[in-house]
Amino acid sequence: MTPPRRTARPAPDQAVYAISVAAELTGAPIQSIRLWERHGLLTPHRTPGGTRRYSTNDLARITRITALAGAGVNIAGIGRILDLEDTNAALRAHHDS
Repeated sequence: MTPPRRTARPAPDQAVYAISVAAELTGAPIQSIRLWERHGLLTPHRTPGGTRRYSTNDLARITRITALAGAGVNIAGIGRILDLEDTNAALRAHHDS
């Protein structure tokens, strides 16, 4: 009997998911994802043809944005919160190294 095939997961920063897949995996509407990109909350990778591609890290960010929006935080507030969280993560990484 052949053992089950293992599928390698992409690296957290490897942009592999189309916007439709990102929306399905996170539960966020495609139009919301596009809106958040226009407001600078997301910066997906673009293929040479201009197609958006999202990484696992992007999916986590979309999930966080969805949670903040669901809590009633406006887009400007979400941007500020994400900036502070990114700064804290960078400081922690610097401190731990």
